[in-house]
Formats: sequence, structure tokens, C-alpha cells
Amino acid sequence: YCVEFRTESLSQHCALETRPYARWMRYLREGHTVCVACQPPAMSAATRRCSGDGHSAHGDKILHWEAIGNSQCQGTWKKIRQLEHCSCPLVHSFIFT
Repeated sequence: YCVEFRTESLSQHCALETRPYARWMRYLREGHTVCVACQPPAMSAATRRCSGDGHSAHGDKILHWEAIGNSQCQGTWKKIRQLEHCSCPLVHSFIFT
């Protein structure tokens, strides 16, 4: 499944990333909608969910995220909706780890 989030805030460290495999962090923006896929092995075998997917988040609950490979690139987002069938666009798509 996938979850759509609206990026509420992010640290300035995301925009400063220059390593080739991590340049995607420079394109994160406040207010953008991002789509995050929950795939094995990030999915818990017991719950069949990914940690941090906002399953119990409703309304305006602020959730925290952190980028893999640069712990200083972090921020907050709000869950918009969960999609049982992923149709994430190539741009602004991520995977839970």
C-alpha cells in the first residue's frame, strides 16, 4: 500500500545535499504532496504495516520523518490518505525503510 503525505516542514540540510545518490533531497518542498510506498522488508510480518505510516493518525496530526542517508534532512508531514493500490508518480515518491 501507499500513503500520501503533505510536507509541512523540512530542515535546511535537505537543500544542501550534494552526494549523487542523495540529490533527491534537494527537491523536497514544504506544501508538496509526497507518496510513500510500504513494501517488504520494511513491512512488519505481524501487523503487515510499515512503521511511521500514520495508520492511527487522523485530522491534523503532525508526523515526523527522517531521510535515509542524511539524518539531518528531516521534517514533518500530515497524512492525506492511504491508497491500497499504489499509483505513485515517479517524482515525489518514496519507500518506507
